[in-house]
Amino acid sequence: MTQLAISSKEYIQRRTALMEMMVPNSIAILPASAIKIRNRDAEFNFRQDSDFQYLTGFNEPEAVAVLIPGREHGEYILFCRERKREEEIWTGYRSGPEGAIEKHGAHDAFPISDIDEILPGMLEGKDRVYYSMGCDPQFDKQVMEWVNAIKAKVRSGAHPPGEFAALDHLLHDMRLYKSDDELNIMRRSSEIAAQAHVRAMKVCKPGMMEYQLEAEFLHEFMLNGARAPAYSTIVGGGANGCILHYVDNDQPLKDGDLVLIDAGAELDFYASDITRTFPVSGTFSEPQRLLYQLVLDSQYAAIEQVKPGNHWNDPHTAAVQVLTEGLVELGLLEGDVETLIKEEGYKKFYMHRTGHWLGMDVHDVGEYKVGDEWRVLEAGMVMTIEPGLYIAPDCEEVDAKWRGIGIRIEDDVIVTETGYEVMTAGVPKEVSEIEDLMATA
Repeated sequence: MTQLAISSKEYIQRRTALMEMMVPNSIAILPASAIKIRNRDAEFNFRQDSDFQYLTGFNEPEAVAVLIPGREHGEYILFCRERKREEEIWTGYRSGPEGAIEKHGAHDAFPISDIDEILPGMLEGKDRVYYSMGCDPQFDKQVMEWVNAIKAKVRSGAHPPGEFAALDHLLHDMRLYKSDDELNIMRRSSEIAAQAHVRAMKVCKPGMMEYQLEAEFLHEFMLNGARAPAYSTIVGGGANGCILHYVDNDQPLKDGDLVLIDAGAELDFYASDITRTFPVSGTFSEPQRLLYQLVLDSQYAAIEQVKPGNHWNDPHTAAVQVLTEGLVELGLLEGDVETLIKEEGYKKFYMHRTGHWLGMDVHDVGEYKVGDEWRVLEAGMVMTIEPGLYIAPDCEEVDAKWRGIGIRIEDDVIVTETGYEVMTAGVPKEVSEIEDLMATA
């Protein structure tokens, strides 16, 4: 299997690009994620902050990255834990300041224990500090203590920083455009997730528990090097599929019901995100088939709107048009289609958007509007397309045959130079394809 990774050259390019956008005489500060306690003294597996990982590739806690454009002794400084054999025996290898320079491209590195003595001197006299205030309250407090310490010395000639600016405003716009290395990792993450969805279709049968299908995903992810799901896996059988973020996954799967599975893998910090809905028994009922085909048609219409020059909202508009027309045709909505769309009458059955950005975070960073206008799609952006219909089991205004049916179909799509690429096409979604796969499993 080919090893995919972000190159050291790309990390350098990212830091360089960020520093080129910073004003003269400025500094950027970015802390790593902290270790989080699961319960008592048991810790969650460490997962690095996405912004920190994007800029540094340094996957350790208790670290702070600093960028100072034009600094004589090196523009990229990393504070990190020192190497201590007695602690590494318990918790694993550490890079230490030496490794931060030799293996991770830092120009200068210091023990994190020395940050209170060193970083205030780097802050002093700067016109602007780029920092994402509000993301880490504990580190916010530490930064303000450094600034206040400088302010306390103004009578002695000290110059506190002139202003603060949001680092994430610059950094998140960079992350919106994926490089070739990033796209290759995301394609592989999508491929692994697709294999898991196919596996679930093959093994599903009435009487299984929702968590047993979830286990199939975790097994397939791990087997292929994706050590964790990108988010909590949703396995909603029957009416549970009408709960958008259902994660209990503790009910039996029943003959005659659909099961909605929203599951994606995280591979080397990059997420995939796929939803498929299929019959537990392997065969769609007529009401299920009609609603499913409507959602599928709306998804195809939305995907066709993914191309450079179109706006972020165009796929959603296309999906809503198809869904509303179909709901009127099936009798679930009454009235003029355009009026229903204008008044959002469809929202009783389709209450979410048609997609989101995808990348290091499953709901990835990047503005959806620039000014007051929907963002123009450009090559290198990655998004999900995920229309759905959810007919609540207690929705008495529709015929009983529709109630308790929840359907969502989601794929991961790259905006290319000429249109789009669906990374998750390896999972069947046509009615006949799903039924044939499940019949021959």
